[in-house]
Amino acid sequence: MQQTSKQILTMFAVVLPLFGPFSALFTPALAQSVVSYITADPLTGIAIGGMDPVSYFTEKAPQQGKAEFEFYWMGAPWHFANEANFEIFKRHPEIYAPQYGGHGAMSMARGFVSDSDPRLYTVFKDRLFLFYSAANREAFLLAPDAAARQGAANWPALSKTLSTQ
Repeated sequence: MQQTSKQILTMFAVVLPLFGPFSALFTPALAQSVVSYITADPLTGIAIGGMDPVSYFTEKAPQQGKAEFEFYWMGAPWHFANEANFEIFKRHPEIYAPQYGGHGAMSMARGFVSDSDPRLYTVFKDRLFLFYSAANREAFLLAPDAAARQGAANWPALSKTLSTQ
């Protein structure tokens, strides 16, 4: 029975598009990336889960940002723990924003895009790198120069596949 249902659906998929105005209903839409250029919380849309990107460089541990200190950059809102960090980022976001739009650094080095967890990070050569998992962070730290170099080489092509919205 299930095989017959599949065959009927296949026939509809082949035949229905041939019938004029209804054909648009059955034509597949062009695919668009659902992965954003900047990693953001899927529920709030806030970059790097609402963490203050400047705090990775200035504090022992990253700080949660506050909505009252919000700055839009690269199509995403960024939150900051205080006004000073807000002002610093506003002047030089490229210095404090995570590499590869906040996507997993080791995944980028391996040639693919992945999410990241803003609690899993390292600051290497004055740049912030986020990771998908603790194991990925450990792999990165085994050869950080090579991983950062390979990630930087892969980012231009892979970033073109990401949505800017």
